[in-house]
Amino acid sequence: MKRLVVVAALVSALPALADEGMWTYNNFPAAKVKEKYGFEPSQQWLDKVRLSSARLAGGCSASFVSPNGLVMTNHHCARGCVEQLSTADKDFIANGFYAKSQQEEVQCPAMEVNQLTDITDVTDRLNKATQGLTGKQYADTLKAEMAKVEKECATSDEVRCDVVTLYQGGQYNLYKYRRFQDVRLVFAPEHAIAFFGGDPDNFEFPRYDLDVSFVRVYQDGKPATTENYFPWSKAGAKEGELTFVSGNPGRTSRGLTVAELEYQRDVAMPKQLMALAEFRGMINEYQKRGPEQQRTSNNMKFGVENAFKAIKGREEALLDKKFFASKVADEQALRQKVAANPEMKKKYGAAWDEIAKAEEQLKNIRTELNYLEQGQGFSSQLFNIAKSLVRASEELPKPNGERLREYNDANQPAFKAQLFSPAPIYPELEIARLEFSLTKLREELGPDHPFVKKVLGKESPLTLATRVVNGTQLRDPKVREQLFKGGKQAIAASQDPMIKLAQLVEPDSRAVRKNFEENIESVIRKNSELVAKAKFEVYGTNVYPDATFSPRVSYGAVQGYMENGKKVSPITYMSGTFERHTGEDPFALPKSWLDAKGKLKLTTPMDFVTTNDIIGGNSGSPMINKNAEIVGLVFDGNIQSLGGDFGFDESVNRTVAVHSDAILEALQKVYGATRVIDELRPSKQPGVNAKPAR
Repeated sequence: MKRLVVVAALVSALPALADEGMWTYNNFPAAKVKEKYGFEPSQQWLDKVRLSSARLAGGCSASFVSPNGLVMTNHHCARGCVEQLSTADKDFIANGFYAKSQQEEVQCPAMEVNQLTDITDVTDRLNKATQGLTGKQYADTLKAEMAKVEKECATSDEVRCDVVTLYQGGQYNLYKYRRFQDVRLVFAPEHAIAFFGGDPDNFEFPRYDLDVSFVRVYQDGKPATTENYFPWSKAGAKEGELTFVSGNPGRTSRGLTVAELEYQRDVAMPKQLMALAEFRGMINEYQKRGPEQQRTSNNMKFGVENAFKAIKGREEALLDKKFFASKVADEQALRQKVAANPEMKKKYGAAWDEIAKAEEQLKNIRTELNYLEQGQGFSSQLFNIAKSLVRASEELPKPNGERLREYNDANQPAFKAQLFSPAPIYPELEIARLEFSLTKLREELGPDHPFVKKVLGKESPLTLATRVVNGTQLRDPKVREQLFKGGKQAIAASQDPMIKLAQLVEPDSRAVRKNFEENIESVIRKNSELVAKAKFEVYGTNVYPDATFSPRVSYGAVQGYMENGKKVSPITYMSGTFERHTGEDPFALPKSWLDAKGKLKLTTPMDFVTTNDIIGGNSGSPMINKNAEIVGLVFDGNIQSLGGDFGFDESVNRTVAVHSDAILEALQKVYGATRVIDELRPSKQPGVNAKPAR
């Protein structure tokens, strides 16, 4: 993490250094790319790339790779779908999945794919609506105006519209998406090769993973026409080659104030790591019950282990004293410039102190906020469904602008798709999760806390969890739909124990959320907007915003790095995959690969690294060359990249991708997936000229 010190003082204020930055499509530094690499992306090129890229609503990225709706993403991004389609008899996680015909493509129970079609700057409109307002009035007005903007944009269920907050509120853009909710699984390899090396290799390099899956988007029951898509590169990625990543980086904190970073370092991250470690322990014990319990909880375990390692890396970055001192110096330098200008001092001078006060308030309510409202006290799919139904019955009758953001009209298609999903829910796992979280609720708040007494009464966490899980009918999507359509009256009349529990929790949950949004979040949001405007005045607008899980593009090159005094080569090869095979999990190759070894070209590039700037959420992003052709598939970053939440260092931060050649070699010689190959490598490939979105 010491390397981050080099750039930390400038990362959130000055124009990006080297290959740094996750850039918006309407503010891409094309001239910088030309200066360094000799290629200047045109607006037409950027439009083509944007329209060929996709977002998975669950938190990943993807891309269109054929004119017939074929979408490429990571195995770990489609893993939820693969697990939901699996049974004890047909375990597609362990054995893989391949639809040999269109008729065999199976719909994912809860997957949504978005294609960004338009970007509109709505900053002036929102600023005008909130001008001169503070506190609750500011928060309510901003929420209402955002909802109004989104509703005007979302003209049908096939359109999704999100107001995206950029530069901590310095700018607001309206992103309009084409929405696909009929998404069907086409191909997924075995978990053993998709996550070869398991947690020990996670966030490391060299790597030897085939972390790829293909799904297809449908419209009106037929494969959707996707005129904009990425053709496959014939050459693949080469060392030194210019590369671009088009994806949806989830969240970075490079523009946060020192007070916000201190809260993350001293309060949030230590608590998160402890909670994840304890939850992982619960899952490990649960998996000892048998193979079916292991199968149904593996996806959850994967997510917990991935999150723990990622947060641990971010924490280490903030604990590095030199790095953190550079963030302090960065902020002080900006504040001094603001203080030296009387007009700027009047407008922005108090913003940092106001944020610091709000962060102190957040410490006081954090436990109740997490356990009552944000799910840590009620870790259960069935409870979340019940809470959504109870809250929807209260929110939907309100005017659109007065609702909680997740219940506004623009969000209804995605909300309903999740609520009515036929994805399987496992009662035994639900009981284990809910018992664990209720036990933690009592431990963290104390047995004498009024809310704990109200929820548990005379029951133990196990007794309560068992009663409500075994007694609920919410596993049936038809029951959920009836309750949803029945609204307040149906919810009030329901005797379902999980609905009753959600009703019991709701007043306290709402109260702590209301306090947070009106007295803390609104203060941070308003004053972060002022800090952003101060940066614009001092440093100009030639900077990139923090990641917001919205479409971005970064540039870089295939390049190795130095680690512990040794050079790490940028490309691994298939031969190394077999050399790494031990026969024991997590270094055990699936039988399909062992059987195909004699047919494979072992000099085929397997995985590679580039200097592209990415973060969580970029998983599944296409790695493309200057011709907008697929040369790889992003699936990870190296261990040094975990500090990328707060800063970027081109000398060691690396994006990790599956090589395009490895994908084709495996599809052909391991899996015989000829119909996928035929789509990826048709006889005629399109050029890079963008076509209008349909």
